[in-house]
Amino acid sequence: QVQLVESGGGLVQAGGSLKLSCAASRRTSTTYAMGWFRQAQGKEREFVAAKNRSGGSAFPSDSVKGRFTISRDKDKDTVYLQMNSLKPEDTAVYYCAAGPTLGTVKSGWSDEILWGQGTRVTVSS
Repeated sequence: QVQLVESGGGLVQAGGSLKLSCAASRRTSTTYAMGWFRQAQGKEREFVAAKNRSGGSAFPSDSVKGRFTISRDKDKDTVYLQMNSLKPEDTAVYYCAAGPTLGTVKSGWSDEILWGQGTRVTVSS
């Protein structure tokens, strides 16, 4: 049905920046809210941030607050994650997520959530 495609991951040294993108293949009610999770090797999936079409946001978690910024294109279902002051502990696969509400996306467990394939971010010390 709807496919989410992430891009922008890569290798960066500590203190550097990356910008991730996630585009939905088509606009539906299931992509009203879109955001990001990340999962490091051997760790549980962690919510990062999310934003809906009306401008509402589920704000960044404490681990990224003040360093990461989420934004969304006004004309299409594309969400971005600007990551600054990157740290080695930010190393993870970053997954795009979409759903009908911010709460649904943030929960991380609903079967209504659509998931992207993930893009890998590696931060070297």
